[in-house]
Amino acid sequence: MSPTLIFVGLVFLIMMGVPVAIALGAISLVAMQDNLPALGLMAQRMYSSTTGFTLLAIPFFILAGNLMNTGGITEKIFRFAKAAVGHYWGGLGQVNIFASLIFSGMSGAAVADAAGLGKIEVKAMVDDGYDPEFAAAVTAASSTIGPVIPPSIPFVIYGSMTGVSVGKLFVAGIVPGVLMGIAMAVAVYFISRRRNYPRRPKLPGSELRQSFSEAFLALLTPIIIVGGILGGWFTPTEAAVIACIYALGLSGLVYRELTWAKLWHILEDTLLHTVRVMFIMATAGFFAWVLTMNQVPQAMVSGLTTVTQSPVLLLLIIIGALLVLGMFLEGIAVILICVPIFMPVIDLIEMDTVQFGVVMILASMIGLLSPPVGMCLYAVASISNVKITALSREVAPYILGIFVVLLLVAFVPAVSLSTVWLME
Repeated sequence: MSPTLIFVGLVFLIMMGVPVAIALGAISLVAMQDNLPALGLMAQRMYSSTTGFTLLAIPFFILAGNLMNTGGITEKIFRFAKAAVGHYWGGLGQVNIFASLIFSGMSGAAVADAAGLGKIEVKAMVDDGYDPEFAAAVTAASSTIGPVIPPSIPFVIYGSMTGVSVGKLFVAGIVPGVLMGIAMAVAVYFISRRRNYPRRPKLPGSELRQSFSEAFLALLTPIIIVGGILGGWFTPTEAAVIACIYALGLSGLVYRELTWAKLWHILEDTLLHTVRVMFIMATAGFFAWVLTMNQVPQAMVSGLTTVTQSPVLLLLIIIGALLVLGMFLEGIAVILICVPIFMPVIDLIEMDTVQFGVVMILASMIGLLSPPVGMCLYAVASISNVKITALSREVAPYILGIFVVLLLVAFVPAVSLSTVWLME
């Protein structure tokens, strides 16, 4: 089956509303219908795609995020952020971004941030006089910082597929994640001044210290996770387990906001989320193998190099493809589909695979904010009662900010790799 027919068939199924995992599996079966012996390897390929040791980090990071959302940790982070930056122009908008920067060092998932902190942030901003659309847009945009600053579930998946060190990927995401936060804070500042949104008076130092002391143990979480990985004390997978144990201890023993009923609900939600991710990974693993059997990566390299030999133009074409796919597919699905296709091109232009990993995750974050499929848009719309069309318009300045950071990472290697070089 030709590469063109494979992708046309995949896009057709997705546009018809077929779930991504089913669409990947179905088109893979059709592509291999003339090679029945190879179909016997389907179960083996699907199984091997989900059994890597590194992938154990995924359910544990999901569990850690759920524990923090339910166990009172997110509320304490938000109160500290409000005391620290609530007096700047944009007020609670700046608090929203700052809180997401902190929380992103714990959960590793954008939707977890949007669904957890998002409920607190949107309500607080609307009650304080901000437009619901603005509050929802800032919440959706700031949640995309989560998968860029370590820990990061997409980085775990990318690392497992390419063999790149997950620890290096985590470290490489720190500076781009902070730049995303700065870009969003600048946008909030100018929008708030133009619309004359309220800002809170600066709190006395005693209140700032009190909020910091209440949130101190929660704020230690990213330090433990990232510091432990950088110090070589534990692997990213072990860090995920430690994050769960720490969050469980904080929620249940220190803050005492975790009950057995809440814990059962957390475990159930974690299981369902993990199964969804792993099912996509299983069928995507078989799809990647089918692409290799049909020599699609080689055809992609040949086709792109026929168009241009310029590394800059080739990289821009790849970024464009990632952004378009992100408008229709969930971020993890984009990573799983595109890694086996684009990696030969990345090797050809001699781009660092760690740097490209950051580029890919940033592009997928733009997809989370882009209609018609943007998952963060729908997650925030559901908790804020804001229409998707209005939210899509309001989130445009933040998408532009992420895109600028994406271009910096793509064409200035030091933006993402400087921290990796320091680690080495």
